[in-house]
Amino acid sequence: MAFGGAQPPYINPAVPFTGVIQGGLQDGLQITINGTVLYSNGNRFAVNFQTGYNDNDIAFHFNPRFENGGYVVCNTKQRGSWGPEERKMQIPFQRGNPFELCFLVQSSEFKVTVNRNLFMQYAHRVPFHCVNTICITGAVQLSSISFQNTRAAPFQPAFSTMQFSQAACFPPKPKGRKPKPPGIWQANSAPMTQTIIHTMQSTPGQMFPNPMIPPMAYPNPTYPIPFFTSIPGGLYPSKSIIVSGTILPSARRFYINLRSGNDIAFHLNPRFDENAVVRNTQINSSWGSEERSLPRKMPFFPGQSFSVWIMCEGHCLKVAVDGQHLCEYYHRLKNLPAINNLEVGGDIQLSHVQT
Repeated sequence: MAFGGAQPPYINPAVPFTGVIQGGLQDGLQITINGTVLYSNGNRFAVNFQTGYNDNDIAFHFNPRFENGGYVVCNTKQRGSWGPEERKMQIPFQRGNPFELCFLVQSSEFKVTVNRNLFMQYAHRVPFHCVNTICITGAVQLSSISFQNTRAAPFQPAFSTMQFSQAACFPPKPKGRKPKPPGIWQANSAPMTQTIIHTMQSTPGQMFPNPMIPPMAYPNPTYPIPFFTSIPGGLYPSKSIIVSGTILPSARRFYINLRSGNDIAFHLNPRFDENAVVRNTQINSSWGSEERSLPRKMPFFPGQSFSVWIMCEGHCLKVAVDGQHLCEYYHRLKNLPAINNLEVGGDIQLSHVQT
């Protein structure tokens, strides 16, 4: 996300919800959540600003609890361990009532307002720039999650010597931990037109991106088709790749390839002429057996925007389209770090790529 342009909102996302904060948190970014507290689904809800899909590193945990008269718990989790709780012994939410909950990121703290009234402030315990995911669970129904940049001046990371968006950080998964499979990865959103974002590598458990590996940056809005780019560091468990764009009205097919040298480790190939989404692997110029079965109908439509989210796990790739799980594809090429190039082509126009 270029800091001068706002991320499109998530509209009517299902709960539990997990979605990308394009470009990560930045000083001056305001995130507004509109929804209604439900009578069912328990006595709590939570908003987590975290690094990646799993809940190993949560910079800010905001947790209203409708118990013992009502109160709000705030905390930070680092490398799987919670810090000391901060409790505010009042609650500004009422069951059955709509609310507007705003989080304003400032250099030293989060400022939280509820229904336009300042509720609390929460001092940063970890660097907030590495937060790239918002997760919402519990007894709420959501109508929108919107993003606003409140500062006019462009933000430039201090460690950068080139113009690029603040990198999202998906650190490698510590050994022995299996990430939670997200039920809803990302809700339908308006077509994305932001600057391309490329993930930076970080060491396991590290909250800072490695300044020695600057992200690749490409001009917006023009992406050549076919589009090629590297995947810095290759694949590893918890690594994410996002491809968004618009399918041409007369489209027959398009493809997303994860490549390892001349081989194609993963070929995702929506075919409108066959009403199928084909997955396959090509080794030594020979295709393997196709996988076509899907748990739901064709999720792609000519003339409409789409967002494909590919998450690597130790045994497979998980694929979601517009926030809904689509399929799993078991690794046929086992050397994951060698799968280090992305290729996108066919009857589409690209608007956002994250590797």
